[in-house]
Amino acid sequence: MAEAGEAAAGPSPPPPPLLLGRARALGELGGGTQASQRLLAYSDALLSIIATVMILPVAHTKIHPDQKLNESVQQLLATKIAVYLMTFLIVTVAWAAHVRLFQVIELIDDVLALLNLACMMLITFLPYTFSLMASFPDVPFGIFMFSSCAVIIGIVQAVIVMYGFHHPYLLNHQIQVSEDQAFYKYHILKIILRGPTLSFFAAIFSFFFVPMSYVFLGLITFFPHIHHLTKWFKSKAVGAEEEVPLESFTFYLNEPLSKERVEAFTDGVYAIVATLLILDICEDNVPDAKEVKEKYHGNLISALNEYGPNFLAYFGSFVTVGLLWFVHHSLFLHVTKTTRLMGLLNNLSLAFIGGLPLAYQLTSNFAKKSHNEIEAIQVSCVTIFFASIFQFGIWVAALFYERETLHPYARYGGKEHAFMFAKLALYPCVCLLAFFLTCVLSELSADIFHLMQIIVPFAFLVLRIFVRIALMTIKHVTSLSRRRDNVLEEEEEACLSPPETLS
Repeated sequence: MAEAGEAAAGPSPPPPPLLLGRARALGELGGGTQASQRLLAYSDALLSIIATVMILPVAHTKIHPDQKLNESVQQLLATKIAVYLMTFLIVTVAWAAHVRLFQVIELIDDVLALLNLACMMLITFLPYTFSLMASFPDVPFGIFMFSSCAVIIGIVQAVIVMYGFHHPYLLNHQIQVSEDQAFYKYHILKIILRGPTLSFFAAIFSFFFVPMSYVFLGLITFFPHIHHLTKWFKSKAVGAEEEVPLESFTFYLNEPLSKERVEAFTDGVYAIVATLLILDICEDNVPDAKEVKEKYHGNLISALNEYGPNFLAYFGSFVTVGLLWFVHHSLFLHVTKTTRLMGLLNNLSLAFIGGLPLAYQLTSNFAKKSHNEIEAIQVSCVTIFFASIFQFGIWVAALFYERETLHPYARYGGKEHAFMFAKLALYPCVCLLAFFLTCVLSELSADIFHLMQIIVPFAFLVLRIFVRIALMTIKHVTSLSRRRDNVLEEEEEACLSPPETLS
């Protein structure tokens, strides 16, 4: 009976060629070859951690209580923040190159796994070189070390490419069956070595002209976008589009990164930022046992009361990180595909998200009521504002190509579009309002900031109700105006009807 049933059902369809190639490679080499998913997950987690911990040297900058914070921002923090933003974006470029690399190489063996570990070891050393750059921005050695690490990372990734093409069974199946593997090898090497080449020039210029080194390091982030924009203008001016090879895999390499990989990297950054906040609490806000015994007579609760503002700042900062993640999560529920501009704006938003531990450090001293209070709150408002406004920019960029990037129900004019617009606009508007109120009501700056942190979560809860009421009001007003127009038209027709009747 079973054989008859199988005969009636007919032969089973053959597996896809990609699965056949992968099964063939695994069968030939046994346990020595495996899929790269776990290696990618490990690498993504490590890269998101490295990008985020870059803020620690900035957040832990020692500021004397008698020193004015605005002077510190101008002389010390501003330099460190600028270098942090640049290095954060460079790490995101390294992550993107790693993603492209393992779009080409789909299977790994022990050699590739060890080469990737060497690459990750060099990446984990970047925060130390960043600390040298941030502390000694005019000294060539810090820039030279950072640039040299970037160059060596590129060389290791190039070795991975050469090894993969020397063993074609490790490659993507579409490349395996291609007759022009040299084209694919050249294409992925060009993507991987673009950043290390600019870093090489930055390392050379660090000993002659330091500002030029920073220019080359800054180009690492923006050169792909400038190159793409130049090609677009050239195609519009000449009127002829660049020829694209018929094989579709090259199209994937030229495409922006997949939505899923962007979400995974973003979630990693948000999770690590939230974790860094509690690490600061555990390190700085646990009272000393001897002090509790002598000063507070063994009463731990009385000792913890002094850290009340620190705990308040922690909970407020955690809520801010959580709600910004919630907004990003809601946004990418509506996104079907990312563009280059959306990816760049997402990285800029993450860079300011990574700066929130600095905002926590600055706003955890409210109890002192010092002259630093207003400046600390304003720095926090600016950090949150830019983190949220770049999220809003992602939404605006998606609307330019909404048919390709957004689900139909979230496109312009629908209810979900209005609700998403309100979600994204909430934090920028509240931060601007808090910033200007602290300028006018400086004595109440701490109360204003804490009130903002308390109101925003409740605002998200009732936001959908407000949006529905607003849409109903707009619909009602629109219907009334249409009725008035219809009444006016009927009156005009009534005025014109007697002459027409006489005629």
